[in-house]
Amino acid sequence: MSDLNFASSPINKSLSPERKIELFTQMVRIRRFEQASLKSYSSGKMGGFLHLYIGQESVAVGTISLGGADDHFITAYRDHGHALAVGMSMNECMAEMYGKQSGCSKGKGGSMHFFAPDKNFWGGHGIVGGQTPLGLGLGYGLKYLEKEGCCLCYLGDGSVNQGAFHESLNIASLFGIPVVYIIENNGYSMGTSQQRSSAYTGCLAQRAEAYAIEWDVINGSDIYEVRSKTHIAMERARKDHKPTVLEIETYRYYGHSVADANHKKYRTPEEITNYKDNHDPINVFRQKLMDEGVLTEEKAEEIDKSAKAEAADAVKFAEEAPAPTIADISTDVYWETDNDTDASKIGHHFFS
Repeated sequence: MSDLNFASSPINKSLSPERKIELFTQMVRIRRFEQASLKSYSSGKMGGFLHLYIGQESVAVGTISLGGADDHFITAYRDHGHALAVGMSMNECMAEMYGKQSGCSKGKGGSMHFFAPDKNFWGGHGIVGGQTPLGLGLGYGLKYLEKEGCCLCYLGDGSVNQGAFHESLNIASLFGIPVVYIIENNGYSMGTSQQRSSAYTGCLAQRAEAYAIEWDVINGSDIYEVRSKTHIAMERARKDHKPTVLEIETYRYYGHSVADANHKKYRTPEEITNYKDNHDPINVFRQKLMDEGVLTEEKAEEIDKSAKAEAADAVKFAEEAPAPTIADISTDVYWETDNDTDASKIGHHFFS
């Protein structure tokens, strides 16, 4: 299918010019947030891990833009893009990475553990593939409650070799669970190329055939293609209670995490430059919108300037926000003790 057909598919044709600008703005905001995060981390103001999403923005924005009231989202540790795409604020996300009380997880989770249950966003998980059975559970819950929704469960290309993922596919197929597994294939499992880390014939998503599950491969540099093909999978889940495995081809500009000092050694400079020049999802979408007469150069610059200022304000907010107190170490551990339920009076709690 050509780019023209993806742009004119029903789900994309229904986009108003204003909505297209919103999607473009979300992608730019994610990139500016990530760049600000990298600057803060490099200057020693953050601790823990930092897995940047730069280069993959169209995946989170394109897929999450299709979500409805009964659709849920769960991802791995490269979670900043998804968090902003579901509507979390830069302030609460940046403060979390600074370990501050006003962070989305009250400073206790850090970069890998963003959560927003009120937005149907269930994290942010640090264990490779650990979110895949949880995504299955979210889908099961939707089916059990007879809600017409689905769960989008994101994973990296390295996660396809985890046993928990295969167990999840088996149950999803047997039980007819409305879950869409989205492999964000950025080509490298940490520092190991796909060719050296995974056994496959045509593609990673093709493994779904072993579980009688539908699958597809998507060009992640084109948000129109991302939305068009993901919408089909989501409708299959919502209407027919059938799972899907989608493999979205994308790329990360930086290493697996900021601690990955060798990311320029296992990839050639030409490879990185080629993606930036020819496949950058923001630049590709920007050009499409300009060709459509939806976006002007001046408007694009205004959006970028605003996103950069918002990210800078988030850093200021995080730096000035209060840190957790010693007393906070024993809160948000058990629901029962925080809410003084009857169960809290039974047994022994390690901090009491």
